[in-house]
Amino acid sequence: MQGPPGYQTPVLVVNTKVQRESGRKAQLANIAAAQAVADLVSSTLGPRSMLKMLLDPMGGIVMTNDGNAILREVDVSHPSAKSMIELARAQDEEVGDGTTSVIILAGEMMSAAKPFFEREMHPTVVVQAYYKALEESLKIINDIAVPIDINKDEEVMKALTSCIGTKFSARWGDLITKLALKSVKTVMVGNTTDGKVNIDTKRYAKVEKIPGGLLEECQVLDGVMVNKDIVHPKMRRTIKNPRILLLDCNLEYKKGESQTNMEMTKESDMTDALQQEMDEIAHMCSEIMKHNPDVVVTEKGVSDLAQHFLLKQNISVIRRVRKTDNNRIARVSGARIVNRPEEIQESDIGTQCGLFEVRKIGDDYFTFFVECKAPKACTILLRGASKDVLNEIERNLQDALHVARNIMINPKLVPGGGAVEMEVSNKLLEKAKGVEGLQQLPMKAVAYALEVIPKTLAQNCGGDVVRLITELRAKHSQEGGKFIGIDGNKGKIADMREANVWEPAAVKLQTLKTAIESACMLLRIDDVVSGIKKRTEKGKAKVEEPQQPQEGPETFGDARDG
Repeated sequence: MQGPPGYQTPVLVVNTKVQRESGRKAQLANIAAAQAVADLVSSTLGPRSMLKMLLDPMGGIVMTNDGNAILREVDVSHPSAKSMIELARAQDEEVGDGTTSVIILAGEMMSAAKPFFEREMHPTVVVQAYYKALEESLKIINDIAVPIDINKDEEVMKALTSCIGTKFSARWGDLITKLALKSVKTVMVGNTTDGKVNIDTKRYAKVEKIPGGLLEECQVLDGVMVNKDIVHPKMRRTIKNPRILLLDCNLEYKKGESQTNMEMTKESDMTDALQQEMDEIAHMCSEIMKHNPDVVVTEKGVSDLAQHFLLKQNISVIRRVRKTDNNRIARVSGARIVNRPEEIQESDIGTQCGLFEVRKIGDDYFTFFVECKAPKACTILLRGASKDVLNEIERNLQDALHVARNIMINPKLVPGGGAVEMEVSNKLLEKAKGVEGLQQLPMKAVAYALEVIPKTLAQNCGGDVVRLITELRAKHSQEGGKFIGIDGNKGKIADMREANVWEPAAVKLQTLKTAIESACMLLRIDDVVSGIKKRTEKGKAKVEEPQQPQEGPETFGDARDG
């Protein structure tokens, strides 16, 4: 770096050991990285998609075609590629579906900008045109969207079927979609008319995976299940219409906080001290017995003595239940969690549960609180041959739950099978003709980049890509062709209304927003400096020399998490 005029010596501002890419080189490197990540997952789009098998350093296997699950396991070193992987995670948390689409679209948006950079067009111009295209696209999608009645299950099932149709569990028909729909309707609080709906599937719809059994045995319980057994073998294992008491305290003698010394002068002192402990526990148990519960569930421990007192009163006890499980039991039974036995009131006892039962499934004992009157929480019980199958079904179920939740909150559907992307692409090209100046070209580039979704769909189902896309483009340029897309199973062009392929508008809107906004962010980067300061033992900073990437075995998630 040269100094001011008159000085001949160069002035070093950035440490010489730091690796630096700037200007055009950095932009092109970012585009290449984004494209590489997109290529990784492009074969997992659509109903005829391939599965990826990933091995982690511990020897565990992940088999999936969920874009987010794949990218979560892959370890990348390029900063832009890391940013792309974050997109899939954001999409998964936000709407649950469309993780693969968002990566493919963002990669294509980046590639579309490459020719403009090679012709020295300023990134700001490109980014402005991209944002304008995004604005128009969102309007077009909202115009195409078809509202549905969420009280009719078959209409909601349409969208869920297309979400699951591309996944591994599609071969079991509508098994997963029915599970998702039932559990979302169970945990939904509020009404959809005034828009105040709270659907917390993460907290109140618990997925329990038990290896063994048949897949057809998967079900949504009308209550909850916890992986616990009663504390004493003589307690009742089945109770009809139980009175349930939930506690958040120990049912054992509380030891002193600080170290306590006891000085004993006569032989009866020890017996007195133990008697006091017993009296304390007896007092606690008597407070509980006043309200005559059938089942006591506590998050903490229960001493042998407390078990003895409660057993005499014919009360079943379950201990060391997780806080989250306790909250779910409270939601299904109508009980309230109490912190101290002295504070129990009649209103805290739960009576809405129809059956308390302890069953043995496989090698473990499970406690069921089922046949509830109006449960606001549920347990989704998954059975399957192996752990890998169960893990994949759980991932698919989570996607379906998110999609069902989005439809309940925003009940609008758009045609799937690449029809939306093609329609938006067609309308954008018309809009771009009316734009003056340089921004017209990047807008057209966005329109063509959107065609990557139908292209990839056609590619994955083994169709003739060029012929299919040309035909699709021709259909969309005619009046009334907005529902025409690619049937991913047959590899032919079809009307999506007849093929019954629908997607929630929320997923499509989020996919476009995330893809274009992230592409704009990455395209604005013109300098990448990599040289990390590390603290030495004496507290002095030293700059590590950038290491050359070693040609070694690929590592996955665990290595990255350290």
